[in-house]
Amino acid sequence: MATFDKAIDPMIKESAKEEFLEKGFLNASLRKICAKAGVTTGALYKRYGGKEDLFQALVQPTVDDIDAVIASKSINYSTMTDGQLYDMWTLTEGYMDWWFEFMIARKDGFTLLVKCSEGTRYQDFQHELAEKVCAETYKCYQAAADRSLARVGITPRELHVLTTAFWSTMFEPFIHDFTDEEIRLHCQLTIQFIDWHRALGFSEPKA
Repeated sequence: MATFDKAIDPMIKESAKEEFLEKGFLNASLRKICAKAGVTTGALYKRYGGKEDLFQALVQPTVDDIDAVIASKSINYSTMTDGQLYDMWTLTEGYMDWWFEFMIARKDGFTLLVKCSEGTRYQDFQHELAEKVCAETYKCYQAAADRSLARVGITPRELHVLTTAFWSTMFEPFIHDFTDEEIRLHCQLTIQFIDWHRALGFSEPKA
């Protein structure tokens, strides 16, 4: 039985990552990826069905990681106190730092997804992520509205628009090739820019 030379795989992926980051999926060349990796196109096709399979191999771990985070955030809001529900909508420095560090640790994957994925199954990643997050976020909003903590009425579609805008502030630094330090500074601006309490008419619960 034939066996693959596993030492080739990291070289192919590194070459592909550089090509996709530079040119995007549509303009990337498998021939150039193979040439830079020092492998034949035959060797690549033994491992990947084509260019999109190779792109998937680079970004799917990042998608899986963020899906796992979203799944872990599912909460039974009915068991929370008014104060806890109010705090869920507080954009704290610790919360934003965590998310930006999470993305920085997967910087290439996020950049490929939000900047280089046109023409792949991931080209609507930002929209699909907003949908996933919005579904859970609306449950939290409804719980707050039912207790008259959030006094501004909002539909799921409206919240989707706001959620999309919020995540755009998170992803734009990756689209525009910010350095890690620039991303961290941008985090502070985002905290000042987004005020969910004001947007949704939250009243701070009485102690």
